[in-house]
Amino acid sequence: MQQIINFLIRNKSFLLFLLLFCLSLFFTIQSHSYHRSKFINSANFLTGGIYESVNNINQYFNLKEENQKLLEENNRLKSILFNEKNELKENFSLDSSLNNQFKLIAAQVYKNSYSATNNYLTINKGKRDSIEEDFGVITSKGIVGIIDNTSNKYARVLSILNSTSRVNAQLKNSDHFGSLRWNGVSPQIVQLIDIPKQAPIKVGDSVITGGLSTIFPKGIPIGSVESFKLDQTENYYNVEVSLFNDMTSIGHVYIIKNRDATEISKLNNLNE
Repeated sequence: MQQIINFLIRNKSFLLFLLLFCLSLFFTIQSHSYHRSKFINSANFLTGGIYESVNNINQYFNLKEENQKLLEENNRLKSILFNEKNELKENFSLDSSLNNQFKLIAAQVYKNSYSATNNYLTINKGKRDSIEEDFGVITSKGIVGIIDNTSNKYARVLSILNSTSRVNAQLKNSDHFGSLRWNGVSPQIVQLIDIPKQAPIKVGDSVITGGLSTIFPKGIPIGSVESFKLDQTENYYNVEVSLFNDMTSIGHVYIIKNRDATEISKLNNLNE
């Protein structure tokens, strides 16, 4: 306390000047509209800059939360899109879409291989999240693979870059179907086989999922035609497909649950 008193005594002249200077500024601003407007503008500029900086810092630390919100929103929008393609009711809310055929669940990729002959991904959703085998996995750009194994908290995805992978696919501009597989050479190129030679096809045509299985809805992007030629029988095309997805850089994915898969499979197996 004594140090404070000594400081005030030593600097009394300067402190008195500072007090009078502040008072003069106050009375000047109060009595002149021009000075008052300039002061308010300067104060707004200063506080606005401070708030902007604080907001930018908060946004940076909230990026993870915001990304999660975007993933959840994409889930709802994609669910609506897939269900509309299956000619369900035109007018329904986001909540009512939960009663439709397809449900999407967001997940994060923990591991991704793409340089082996048989490649897999590991994602952070499993049995406790109602994830099961034979659920399709996609990104916003196209298909990734099919879940082939699950644990309580995780699931393994059979990548389309796997020699055992088979996905029903079709040319977007026609109803000609084939089977998508991978020859183990390039992670950017997969092969579409069994396309009949009657099919109209040209380089650049889009390839999409055919919807003939319970795994993927019809119309999910896969890639574009890079090249094509007739096979040895000269009855079918072998098509090289350039993937829309960069399979070497997969961070977040969506798992597709077909609520009608069991019912459809039972009907399909009646005569087997």
